[in-house]
Parts: sequence; structure tokens; C-alpha cells
Amino acid sequence: MELKQQLKLSQQLVMTPQLQQAIRLLQLSRLELLDEVRKELDGNPILTDEEPDARKSRAAEENGGVASVRPEPGESEARAEREDHRPTAEGRETATATKEVDWEKFLENSSQQQSGAPKGPTGFDELPPIEQSLTRPGSLQDHLLWQLQLGDFTDVERRFGELVIGNLDDNGFLDLKGVERPDGTRTPDLTIDDLADEAELHRDDAPLVLEMIQNFDPLGVAARDLQECLLIQARVLGFDEIEMQILERHMGNLERRNYQAIARDLKIPVEEVYEAAKEIQKLESRPARNFTDQDERSIGITPDVFVIKDGEEFVVMDNDRGLQRLHINEALTQKLLKDPSAKDFVGEKLKNAQWLIRAIEQRRKTIIRVTECIVEKQRDFFEHGVEHLKPMILRDVAEAVNMHESTISRVTTNKYVHTPRGLFELKYFFNSSIRRVADEDIASESVKQAIKKIVDEEDKKNPYSDQAIVKFLEDSSGIKIARRTVAKYREMLGILSSSKRKKLF
Repeated sequence: MELKQQLKLSQQLVMTPQLQQAIRLLQLSRLELLDEVRKELDGNPILTDEEPDARKSRAAEENGGVASVRPEPGESEARAEREDHRPTAEGRETATATKEVDWEKFLENSSQQQSGAPKGPTGFDELPPIEQSLTRPGSLQDHLLWQLQLGDFTDVERRFGELVIGNLDDNGFLDLKGVERPDGTRTPDLTIDDLADEAELHRDDAPLVLEMIQNFDPLGVAARDLQECLLIQARVLGFDEIEMQILERHMGNLERRNYQAIARDLKIPVEEVYEAAKEIQKLESRPARNFTDQDERSIGITPDVFVIKDGEEFVVMDNDRGLQRLHINEALTQKLLKDPSAKDFVGEKLKNAQWLIRAIEQRRKTIIRVTECIVEKQRDFFEHGVEHLKPMILRDVAEAVNMHESTISRVTTNKYVHTPRGLFELKYFFNSSIRRVADEDIASESVKQAIKKIVDEEDKKNPYSDQAIVKFLEDSSGIKIARRTVAKYREMLGILSSSKRKKLF
């Protein structure tokens, strides 16, 4: 054992608070950035979203119409600009007092720092906010709780009903399976009796109350599986005996469309099974279909950038509509700096304001730069459509714009671009490659669209199998792809297998 001194030289990245803020702002979506700007405006009195000209006009009104001393008519614009930016004695004293903040130098460069962003609308003066012009239906839980309150239930039964409604999944089925804990373990599965015990309802009464809830609108809600859901609807709608037997005994054959097996077991003609299947198909397999907590019709996406075709070129423009431009409130700052006890506070707020304005501007420039690179590499897509989308990975753009892949990932997540081809998330343009037989590789997204087109145009009475789609792709487009890959892409597109797509009537 001995004590020893050792000198070591190493490199490491120090994440300053300002760098952390810049990275965090870069990965925020547009709506999240708007919230962040509002929070900073509320918490930093040095920041303002008013244009300097507007503040000068307001100050002129308060001072009897005199805002500033203007140069003589014969004085040049250059001299006026030099006078505006000439350091004053008060500014030098302020800089000395705040030490780490060079206030005069900051004021000299403030107009240059903020001139990079194009001017545009700074609020919602022309149109109301999007949330005021859209609506959506109520959630399934709200709809069921309203019926529960209007029903003839005791307080204990109502508590049990609230527990049932609170355990519905996105499809409207009763889900009592355990959930995964943060440590990787799972909670035990629940039963109807467990819910009854928690609500202090007698276990014998629980099935009756559950049955009453299952007959709420929509019919079949709170069922424990698809079969129970369809049976509830069939009983209420008065289905005949054959249809009830098919639902009770032949759900598997019904899903596989194995009507001959059903006909043999029930000893009835297959035509009757066809007719029964037609009626069963009219039932709702997903009770929560029209009741979702986040209805897609109420979502309005505002693009971060626009891609506009100007002649033969595609131009990238940022969208600053609704995004407040931030400025330094110089008058308030100078007034506060006259108070010696406030100088440290003002200096800290000035640094925060300066870094925030720079970070937002850097975010804007980075998004435009990355979008321009994407447009350059995916020009065929913008010209001809999704069939011409090229394979592209993060590294391709990162090397072109001299940035790290993680930065490209942050820039393209939750950022949207409006193009002549529609509205897309920036990361939509990044695709893995699929090999062609005698041509350049094709993007996986293009292959998905090709599969969708094949299925849309197929004979519904004789749909293509996955292997047939493989052969069709290779013969028509030279795309060499495995059958299991076709199955994976088909499932991602929400397309059923060929046996379930087949239309017999």
C-alpha cells in the first residue's frame, strides 16, 4: 500500500445546462415547444413576445407622443445605425456590475441574433386556436358512467360498476389481467369476485350487475372475450337457434370460414350456414369502435416546415405561424438594473433569455437543413410518389449535414413536413432497403404500398396467398422478398390473411 500522485489527460463531454436545454428543445414537438415558450415567458420577466417597434410605439404614447430623437433629414442611415449601437456609460457600468453578462455587447448583437428568423404572424389574431374549432365524441367510460348513474343501482352496485368500467380495454372488453411492474414482475390476475369484494358487493350479485352493464349501449361492452360479446348482442337482437349454436360451439370454424365443418356438425345445408354467417357478420366485434379517448378526427397537426415546388425546384420554408418570437425587454431590463439588489437576478435572467433565443433559432435552422437534405435525397418521391421512395438511413443524412445520428433522430421525431404529396412525419422518409433482382434497392415503405395495392386489386373471391404475393412482386417489380416478410408487412398494414379476406357472398 502506498500513496501516489498521477497526472492523467483525457477528453470528456461536459453537458452544460445550456447545452442540455438546446438538446431538449431540439427533440420537442411543435406543440411542446409552444408550451415551453409560454412557460419561459411566464417565468422570465426579461423575455417578451412583443416586437421592439410595438414597445417603442407604446412608450411614445405614454410619453406624450415622443418616442425617440430621430436624426436630421440630411444624416445618413449608416450614421444613424452607428449611433444606435454605440456603447453608453450606463451600459458599461451595467456590464461591470453583472460581471459575467456583457450587457452592452449583447444589446449590440441582439438584433443580429434575432434577424435570422423570418418575421411572420406572432399569434392567433387571424384564426382561433385549433382546439376551439374541433370537437370529438365523449369517451366510452364517460358514456357508460352516465348510464350507470341513471340506472336503478344501489351505492354498492354502482361502486362495482365503476370498477368494471374502469377495467375496460381499448376495444371495450373487460380486462382483468395483471399488469407489469417496473421491476419486471406482474400483478396477479383479477376476477369478478375480486371486484365484488373491493366494492363490498355480495359475490352472488356480481354476475347480475355485470350482465346489466353488458346490456348498456353499446351492446356487448364489458364482455370478457369476443364470443361473449357476440352472444350478448345475438340474444338481445333475437337471433335464431342455428345462429346461436354457431356462436356457442363453432367460433373457431367461423373465424376460419370453415362453413362445411359447421354444416356437417349441425347436420344442416351449407347454404344455411352461409346465411347465418351473414347475420353474424352484422354484429359489432369491437364495442368501443365509436368511443375512443383520442379521436383521430379531433387531431390537428401543424407542420414544422413546408416543401413547396417553385418551377423545377423544391423550396423548404419554415412555419412560424403561431410560434411567438422572443425578444429582450430592454426598457424593463435597464430599469431593473438600476436597483443594485436586482443586478444578480437580472444578469442570470439575461443569460437564460439569450440562450433560449439562440437555442430556438438553432432548432429552426437545424430542422430546415435536415429537411433540405431529405428533399435532395428523396426528390423522386416528391416528383412521382411513394413508389419511388428510396432506402435511406440516419447515417446518410448525418454525413451529408455533418451532424451526429442522434441529432438527426431528434430532429425527425414528432416533426412534420407539408409537401405536395401530403403531410408526413420527417422520420417517414427513413426506410430500410429491399433487394431487387436487377435494379437498385427499393425502400421498405414502397414495398408495403405495393403489397397494399396488390391486395386492393385482387379477386375478393380468390385472394392472393402470401407466397403468391411474393411471386407477384418478383415478376412485376423485380422485388425479391421472403414470404415471412410479406406476412409481417401485411400485418403492419392491418391486412388479414387470404383465408380471412375471402368473400364467399
